[in-house]
Amino acid sequence: MSFRPNHKYTPEEYLALEREAQSKSEYYAGEVFAMSGATEAHVLIVGNVFAKIHAKLMGRSCKVYMSDMRVKVSETGMYTYPDLSALRGEPRFEDNLHDTLLNPTVLIEVLSKSTESYDRGARFGHYRAIESLQEYVLVSQESPRVELFTRQPRGGWLLTDAIGLEASLRIASLDCDLPLAEVYDKVTFEVPAEFAGSATPR
Repeated sequence: MSFRPNHKYTPEEYLALEREAQSKSEYYAGEVFAMSGATEAHVLIVGNVFAKIHAKLMGRSCKVYMSDMRVKVSETGMYTYPDLSALRGEPRFEDNLHDTLLNPTVLIEVLSKSTESYDRGARFGHYRAIESLQEYVLVSQESPRVELFTRQPRGGWLLTDAIGLEASLRIASLDCDLPLAEVYDKVTFEVPAEFAGSATPR
């Protein structure tokens, strides 16, 4: 996909381009940002987490989508592609093409060196504005560690993390447990894993 320099795109222009593109791009405030590829570890982790959640949700009124499902943050105007998105109940889409989800319950990002600060900062700032969002999950590629941010009834987000391959993290809104041994199945860490522990709220 090529973009005209100094051109501010409307959401309609962005969607028209994106639906014809061979690669994915994020959109915010008139600007379009190309999204990079992924490492083997990233791809394996996303596949493992999807498989676990998908199996748990079978037969229930919940759905989980991989990264080809675009999500719109209606409150800020951002369009993006989370690594995984899931929801309880019926999905709401921006239009009848059903390729832009509006009401995720859970969003999951696998961290990388190039995107970690963005996933923790600006991107999470956008995600927090989604009224339906209840939980945000960050998964490390560097070591067996998964962080869960849970929306609190009176505002704010509670952090719970699970560290070590013997640990497990519960995504309460989906009634689903993520054992880290399954999250990191077949993943080789650059630095040998030396962590062990359980989920601990902070």
